[in-house]
Amino acid sequence: MEFLGIEMQIKNTPIYDPGFLPTVQFNRAFLKQAKQPLTICVERNGGLRSVYDTFITGTNAEADRYYVARLVKYLLWARGGYQVIICGDEAVAEYIKAVYSHGGQYAFDIEMMEKVYERPFEVIRLPLSEKPLENEHSKPVGGNLAGCRIGFDAGGSDRKVSAVIDGEAVFSEEVVWHPKINPDPDYHFSGIVEAFRKAASKMPRVDAIGVSSAGIYIDNRTMVASLFMQVPPRAFEAKVKDIYIRAAKEIGDVPLAVVNDGDVTALAGAMEFGEHNVLGIAMGTSKAGGFIDGKGHIKGWLNELAFTPVDASPEAAADEWSGDIGCGVQYFSQDAVIKLAQTAGIVFDGDASPGEKLKIVQEMLARGEEREKIRNIFRSIGVYLGHTLPLHWEFYGFQHVLLLGRVMSGEGGDLILDMAKQVIAEEYGECGFTLRTFDEKARRVGQSVAAASL
Repeated sequence: MEFLGIEMQIKNTPIYDPGFLPTVQFNRAFLKQAKQPLTICVERNGGLRSVYDTFITGTNAEADRYYVARLVKYLLWARGGYQVIICGDEAVAEYIKAVYSHGGQYAFDIEMMEKVYERPFEVIRLPLSEKPLENEHSKPVGGNLAGCRIGFDAGGSDRKVSAVIDGEAVFSEEVVWHPKINPDPDYHFSGIVEAFRKAASKMPRVDAIGVSSAGIYIDNRTMVASLFMQVPPRAFEAKVKDIYIRAAKEIGDVPLAVVNDGDVTALAGAMEFGEHNVLGIAMGTSKAGGFIDGKGHIKGWLNELAFTPVDASPEAAADEWSGDIGCGVQYFSQDAVIKLAQTAGIVFDGDASPGEKLKIVQEMLARGEEREKIRNIFRSIGVYLGHTLPLHWEFYGFQHVLLLGRVMSGEGGDLILDMAKQVIAEEYGECGFTLRTFDEKARRVGQSVAAASL
């Protein structure tokens, strides 16, 4: 396979997406030809900086621009930042400044970063000799199970809540809801409060509330979240930014912690397996990512893997929110199952929600209906995963991966896991991480239980 003059040899391709071009394969083939040093720095709140040293060819301008632009996008969504510093090549730096601008190709990305950090976004060029020093920070999270706790997991198709007493879940409930298509923030608020009250009724008191929620949260405030994508901006500012803070007050003066659902997935893995250095991925309405480092801490990175580039094909699927192509959400969520099912010839009722369509496919698999066709849908996602985890490994260096979420439920989840392991063994033998999931119940409600420990 060839792209921008870069030749690649790919052994495993998804049955229902043969044009899939793994970003990790493009990057590796590109770097074999790249000898000119280049450094990218992304700076975020509090002067924290992530610094990434790499190379460009200096001769294949089109490939250089593509590689750096997608690498900047990966770093912004994995690490976070309102400032990008390019060191080592003036032409590449000017290109990044042009495409990462309001009205540029990556306008969505910079506008989201401005919302997250409430700062103007900028791209700066520096000589390689003046590249900034890395400045990272980590802090402990979770693992607090004493007393009576509520754990809440806000997904895009369902919400899950658990009542946990001294580490034991005495009550768990999963309720279907449709936050991504509802513009009324009172709909979201009432659903959250209802879940909190239900869990509270199962315990003699409530000592703390932990929330696992898709999106980006700072000081328990909602900065960006696809759950509320239909809420108008004024209503978002007025009723969504502090939605969990307000909901917790309905229960009383109770300590609250709100954390991105990917980080809670990683925390669940660390708690369950007694291991640190865990990448957690929740595959549901979107693709949530989180990371617990070797000390058992979180680093304050965004870990929004839904927006990171995983497919370099110019014909890759587009994300409905950002409009960009080849990003994780289209490969590791219910959208991925729906996309592949339609390619396989599965016809859905036009009124069915995305969550209902996923359930239809999973029920067809459980019944043995069109068995090989349905199995190949999940095998295709497994191929995606087998090529994408090595990409994440190069940036995170994790030792363990935990997979949770509705897409990982049932036989489909087992097929995804088995195929991913096969691809990694055949094409990425140097990657020394383990790949795990929970039992069936924990795959679905494990995050809400882990959230209770926040």
